[in-house]
Order: sequence, then structure tokens, then C-alpha cells
Amino acid sequence: ARGVRHGTGVFDVSHMGRLRFLGVGAEVLLDKILTRNILSLRDGRARYGFLCNENGGIIDDVVVSRMSSDEFMLVCNAGNRHHVIKWIEQQMQDIRDVEITDLTNRTGMIAIQGPTAVDLIIEALSIDLTDLRKFRVQEYSYADTVITFSRTGYTGEDGFEIIIPAEHAGMLWSKFVADGAIPCGLGARDVLRLEAGLLLHGSDMDITKTPLEAGLNRFVNWNKDYFIGCEPLRELKETGFDTVLAGFHLLDKGIPRHEYPIWAKGEAIGEVTSGTYSPTLDMGIGLGYVSREFADVGTKIAIEIRGNMIDAQIVNIPFYRREK
Repeated sequence: ARGVRHGTGVFDVSHMGRLRFLGVGAEVLLDKILTRNILSLRDGRARYGFLCNENGGIIDDVVVSRMSSDEFMLVCNAGNRHHVIKWIEQQMQDIRDVEITDLTNRTGMIAIQGPTAVDLIIEALSIDLTDLRKFRVQEYSYADTVITFSRTGYTGEDGFEIIIPAEHAGMLWSKFVADGAIPCGLGARDVLRLEAGLLLHGSDMDITKTPLEAGLNRFVNWNKDYFIGCEPLRELKETGFDTVLAGFHLLDKGIPRHEYPIWAKGEAIGEVTSGTYSPTLDMGIGLGYVSREFADVGTKIAIEIRGNMIDAQIVNIPFYRREK
């Protein structure tokens, strides 16, 4: 984790789902099923958003990229891939001219993250990505293949997520490592994403939670006429909601973990959804859903860790923000 904060780390994230949408109906389908406005998405740009069910619950959080006028790439979470494909296919009945291809097993996906990632890619591949801005996507030719670079990530640092034909993925990984990238596991990725206040589907959000309760309403484009789940979300926005996702850090030593009870005023008020020790901040940090009365920054709470009450405090998310 420290290597990514101060240099460059490389992650094998080939387990993530990669779906290609092709045809003139692709943008209509994606605009129907996503909380973001896809019709206004320009070529070579990506957006983060949600697939919600009819109740506004989060089926998955995804990144969708427009590769050309009628071609899109959608990256979803690994454990949700088959469910996401099945659910999307169920929404296609009134939309023609769109073909969905699951590219997950045909491609590899590598994340290269950290403040020196751009320089390392230039050194390793002689591809200059300096001008590829955040949430932009571009294809580059390299070594008889085509590599797709997206300036996105899940660590809170600068960097790229790269999609490459599976047979070339090992070559690309070896080039990065040979030029100084630190190989990182998914455990380090989980620490980094939590420090950056980034949520994990299945832990911090699922179909029982909406983007509003998760504090992610900025990724809902309310000016859209329609998307699946929009009616209950608009109603929730008007009426308000009682439970919100809050961040906390421990005031004493300890490591909060998933499902540990959160206490305040002598009663259990929620559970930890994600928690870890932050090497960057040298303290225990975590997320959890609590009622609004306990969600204000500065509120004193306690986390029950193996029967012991460890003092904690509600803080702003993200816990860590990289310097510009």
C-alpha cells in the first residue's frame, strides 16, 4: 500500500467483469439501465454509475466507457458478472440492434496505480499517456496487439486500468515489474480503496441500499427522464432517509472488521461494513451505516472488537486524499 502511495503498484484485476455492447441500440439500453446519462457520453470518455433494480437498490456499481458511437465497454464486479448479464438481458425486450459480448475470459485487466505510474508506462512501453485525462479512455497499438488504457482506478491515486488480450497480459505485467512497478495483491487494493473512501459492493452497498443512503447521489443524473429505479429514488430524495453511510477512525489501537457492532450512548447503532488498519494514517478506519443522529462529523462512537469497546469518532470521507 505504501508503494502505491509513493511510487507505482501493479494489480492483476482480471477477475473484474468486462462486457462489450455493440450496435445502435447500445446507448439506449445503457441509458435505460444506468443512473448516469449515457446519451451525452462522448467518445473516449468513461463514467461511474449504478445499475439499480426497480426499488432503487444497487445491483452493482460499474464504469462504462464509450469506445465509439455504437460501442461501449462496461466493467462490473467479479462476483456480480453473471447476475448483471442476466439482468441486463431481461431489460432488452423493447430495444433492438444491440449485441452484448462477455470479454472477461478473452482479456486480461491490469491496474497500474501511483504518482509515478505515467512515467513508468512511458519508460516501459514508450507510450506517453500524460495527456490522457481522468476518466478518459484510448486504445494504443503495442507489440502486435491493441491495449485499452483508461485513466481510472480504485486506490485514490493517479493511474490507469488496462484491458489487453489475455495472451499478452503476462508480457505487459512483466514489463511493468521489470521497470520498477511493485506487484500488489487484492488485500493491498482493499486497504487503498478504503483509505480513499471508495465503496465495495457486497460490503458497503447491495440491493438493500440505494445510492442516496450510500452517500453517492452525485452519481445519479436526476435530469434524466427515466432509468430503472428512478421513481423510488426521486421519492426517497424528497422524503429523506434515516440511515446513512458514515466514516470513522479509531481513537485507540485496534482493527475494525466487517460486521463488528457500532455502539453509541450504550446501544448498538449499526455494523461496520468495511474496516482495516490504514498504514498511510497509522490508525484503524472503517465505514458503517448509522442513523442520521449519529452521523455528524465529530460524533463519538465505539466499535466492539472481540468484546472490547474501542473509542472511535465519525470523520469525513475520504480518509486520505492525494496531494494534487
